[in-house]
Amino acid sequence: MKTRLIADQAHDAGAASQKTFVLIFNTGDHVVAGLKAFAKEQHLAASHFTAIGAFKEVSLGYFDSEKKDYLKIPVHEQVEVLSMVGDITINDGKPNIHAHVVLGKRDGSTCGGHLLEAEVRPTLEVILTESPAHLERRFDKEAGLALISLESSQTT
Repeated sequence: MKTRLIADQAHDAGAASQKTFVLIFNTGDHVVAGLKAFAKEQHLAASHFTAIGAFKEVSLGYFDSEKKDYLKIPVHEQVEVLSMVGDITINDGKPNIHAHVVLGKRDGSTCGGHLLEAEVRPTLEVILTESPAHLERRFDKEAGLALISLESSQTT
């Protein structure tokens, strides 16, 4: 994966800046692991991203609210990433990736869901914007998920 900082804008004099990065994943790169490593390296605590490209292997998830767990949806074919949107937050002190994707198949049909993992082929182009605010996730017993908690959010 190659990365480049393409913008660094301060909101107010003396305030933390908002940074925008481009991340280019190459064939064989693993998306979720790569995003987590980048977030840890850059100390990202609240970011959002969009992406397009292609995958050769994907594991999607559909959250079953009764079981409070993801049903895994494996996709074992070359697919186009028509849309990928997500955020990076902090969960238990570590970067947490939450992304959803819509994938295009060879026959023009689509599938989508929560991105659990994906292997890139040939590329994935990600535009990632860091916010100066920190967002944390806390486990919500009723939902069965770690959700963004605005009560615990801080600005830097």
